[in-house]
Amino acid sequence: MNVKFARLGAAGNEQPAVIVEDGNGAAKYFSLTGLTRDIDGAFLAADGIARTRKALESGELPEVPADGLRIGSPIARPGSVVCIGLNYTAHAAESGATPPEVPVVFLKPSNTVAGPFDAAPIPPTSEKYDWEVELGVVIGKEASYLSSVEEAAGHIAGYVVANDLSERDYQLPGAAGQWTKGKSLPASSPLGPWLVPAEQVDAGKLHLRTWVNGEIRQDSNTSDMIFDPATVVHHLSQYMVLEPGDVILTGTPEGVALSGRFQFIQPGDVVELEVEGLGRQRQEFYRAAGAITATSAGDPAAVR
Repeated sequence: MNVKFARLGAAGNEQPAVIVEDGNGAAKYFSLTGLTRDIDGAFLAADGIARTRKALESGELPEVPADGLRIGSPIARPGSVVCIGLNYTAHAAESGATPPEVPVVFLKPSNTVAGPFDAAPIPPTSEKYDWEVELGVVIGKEASYLSSVEEAAGHIAGYVVANDLSERDYQLPGAAGQWTKGKSLPASSPLGPWLVPAEQVDAGKLHLRTWVNGEIRQDSNTSDMIFDPATVVHHLSQYMVLEPGDVILTGTPEGVALSGRFQFIQPGDVVELEVEGLGRQRQEFYRAAGAITATSAGDPAAVR
């Protein structure tokens, strides 16, 4: 039985649900509140996906209406959001970088996670806010010093659509760069709409696309990844403990504004992202109010 997991309701009060499609493609939503308080690391570590399938087969889960409800991130706030940079050859080239020989790793704060359709703030002084469609990996059980890529694959619970929103002026200036600054902004990690179990997904052959105001920007396939998801999980496990519910963003393909071919995100723009089989996101952008003056986003004296 193919299933998809979602969290429905107002921000901070989402309720866990499972989605089942019938033979005609019509979706039915079933409440998971009898099984779990949330779709999180504890649920995944306790074999929540298998328990959900059993509960569906036995008719234990009540059907719930989903019309009009906000769709939140399909995974509750993770302990870690781990990101892989420059993981598509063409994107490395458009960024002016040599394709890496080992994964480039950075972290995003977990408080950047947002819903897939939430309105998205552009930072107050930002002039170079950029989109990045990515395949997100959700960890299902603790991973530390894994012995092989094959073992690592068994630690992946499922996959999500992700947008790794990035402020390039904050990220890239100077000899060292400031990736953390450019990747840590509020609501800069929309996830979802669904968590799809790993066994239902061929992660090596997924079409990824991004549209800005209806015009295609990114159009690629995960087959062009330099490091596939299981390789990434194995590599990360040698340097950190990955816990159930953690999310890994596996990198973006070519077609970002940083390439110089497109305008950066402007207030009123609509960005839509899709990963084959994992659903589609839509964000409308607005200029956030803030206390940072236009003098210099990187100058502490500019903060009032």
